[in-house]
Amino acid sequence: MKKVTDIADLAEKLRGGNRRALARAITLVESGRADHRAEALSLLEAVGTDRQALRIGMSGTPGVGKSTFIESFGLMLTGLGRRVAVLAVDPSSARSGGSILGDKTRMDHLARDPNAFIRPSPSQTQLGGVARRSREAVALCEAAGFDVVLIETVGVGQSETMVAQMADLFVLLLAPAGGDELQGVKRGIMEMADLILVNKADGNLREQALRTCADYAGALRLLRKRAQDPAGFPKALTVSAIETQGLDTAWADMQALADWRRETGVWDQTRADQAGFWFAEDVRQGVLQWLQEDEATRTRMQAAEARLRAGEISPAVAAAEVLAPLRGEKP
Repeated sequence: MKKVTDIADLAEKLRGGNRRALARAITLVESGRADHRAEALSLLEAVGTDRQALRIGMSGTPGVGKSTFIESFGLMLTGLGRRVAVLAVDPSSARSGGSILGDKTRMDHLARDPNAFIRPSPSQTQLGGVARRSREAVALCEAAGFDVVLIETVGVGQSETMVAQMADLFVLLLAPAGGDELQGVKRGIMEMADLILVNKADGNLREQALRTCADYAGALRLLRKRAQDPAGFPKALTVSAIETQGLDTAWADMQALADWRRETGVWDQTRADQAGFWFAEDVRQGVLQWLQEDEATRTRMQAAEARLRAGEISPAVAAAEVLAPLRGEKP
């Protein structure tokens, strides 16, 4: 198989902080080609895992101002001397499979900052609000020397919890006056959040933002305390991305929480648990891909699907017939 990429050269440039090399590396790990996948694994081995950034997952419903917040927050961090990478996941069309990938346009000022890197990626068929290779992209950003990696999810529903399996902190952005606030985001995603930030706390919406924040602060007190939280967390705060109000307070809380987790061993345990999760996930995906590529299995699947569509068997029975030979059983 022809070698497409000089892995050693790419790894050296990447660890030197070259943003063009980082972009090429992420393109490589996102590729579905078999030869690219082999090179991507070699690259991940070459860059190592000795560098760690603060990984912050960010979710919120459309219209909450995620891009505006991330740009203002990112500019504040680069102003403090931090190097910031933004990995934004855009929803893909169910019909065409395409994505708009407009985050660089929406974050125009941050995109031009030499200490920032913005990479939009399509969600494709991946559920959970992130792209399939987002975790590997995060690892590449860490290897490139970025201090903070912001992972922006698709932001289209309550299942946006996959980002919690690749982030050190999970931040949930909410808008004021969004209807029935305590029903707007369900318990599942609230239980994942370390910080709830009510955005747009400015102008005519300021008072509504304060009330929304108070509602969520009360709701958080009703949740069962988590072992990974010090006193006072999780918490709800108000911020204004446009007026850059409350961003420094939110950053101070993020740092305080991250420091506490490092000191108590929660940080290392969480990263170990996350590594185990993604190991199992890669095994599952590999098995599914093998099933799709194995000729005998594919033939059985086609035969079972034909019977299923004809109404002869149920989906559960069809699946059992396909899997039985893999278990050494008779279909």
